[in-house]
Amino acid sequence: MATYHLDARLAQDIVARTMKIIDSNVNVMDARGRIIGSGDRERIGELHEGALLVLSQGRVVDIDEAVAKHLHGVRPGINLPLRIDGEIVGVIGLTGDPVALRHYGELVCMTAEMMLEQTRLLHMLAQDSRLREELVLNLIRSESVTPQLTEWAQRLGIDLNQPRVVAVVEVDSGQLGVDSAMSELQQLQTLLTTPERDNLIAIVSLTEMVVLKPALNAHGRYDQDDHRKRVEQLLQRMKESGQVRMRIALGNYFTGPGSIARSYRTARTTMMVGKQRMPELRSYFYQDLVLPVLLDSLRGGWQANELARPLARLKSMDNNGLLRRTLVAWFTHNVQPSATARALFIHRNTLEYRLNRISELTGLNLSQFDDRLLLYVALQLDEQS
Repeated sequence: MATYHLDARLAQDIVARTMKIIDSNVNVMDARGRIIGSGDRERIGELHEGALLVLSQGRVVDIDEAVAKHLHGVRPGINLPLRIDGEIVGVIGLTGDPVALRHYGELVCMTAEMMLEQTRLLHMLAQDSRLREELVLNLIRSESVTPQLTEWAQRLGIDLNQPRVVAVVEVDSGQLGVDSAMSELQQLQTLLTTPERDNLIAIVSLTEMVVLKPALNAHGRYDQDDHRKRVEQLLQRMKESGQVRMRIALGNYFTGPGSIARSYRTARTTMMVGKQRMPELRSYFYQDLVLPVLLDSLRGGWQANELARPLARLKSMDNNGLLRRTLVAWFTHNVQPSATARALFIHRNTLEYRLNRISELTGLNLSQFDDRLLLYVALQLDEQS
């Protein structure tokens, strides 16, 4: 039994191409001897007894007028086996005088086999690509590498011991239809694999792609600056080659079991926090947003509610947001009074009055480090709400 399945679409394509070359009807039969492609569409679906002879005997079968009368669904001609890797996967038949057809029947058969081989290779490449994508999707969701994942990777020639860091690529939603979005993501896949970077890539949705990048440089070190440079270069290449706008977020680099899944989570959170805080930028890096990314895990929990309580009291009495803006500026300028006052265009005495008022409303002593930290964390959580 043939392991390669010759389908009707390819069979008809073979018929169309070969009939442009020769002045003869062409039939293509599957591994069971049934006509699945023909210049005479009415014959499609018929069982071809000449093809059955080819399949059973494994050789070229000539059928003249006399023989054709004794066979069902057969006309005079020549029938040749179609082989892939030495295995017969179908039969190609040329209708007419077998003597006249013999001298170019082999050439037609060779052409058909080349088309079969090309199609099989394309199918194998597509299947390999799908399996690689499925592996990536499993890796970003798995806290540990199972023996099944390891075997899967080995079959694909992927070394799971290679350290990797995860980047999330997001296409601006609402820009494109489904077909256009997939086309842009596929174009992006090409950019990410050319030149060869050993990236592992998967399309997560119509707007999101995940990239597992080799983490270490040639010296075996994780170089943040090099990764930043590569991200910016990719953004520039994408800008030059396409119309779609996109963002990239690079997660943290981890080692040990579940490192890829953790890196993916930090990349996704970095993307979310980055868009909230700096929507004008197109690239975000975990190292620039460590605290808000880590605090995001508290969102919705009782810890976040407790941390937010002092700031909530302040906001309830700060009708125009003046005190909150003052507090943000104070932390932005490393709690330095002079720099903060200059940034706010106010006198230092005014700043001191506002800070005292903030202390009264929050119940926190801003001269104490722990109280400052509580208020700073509360502000970080507030910016993400």
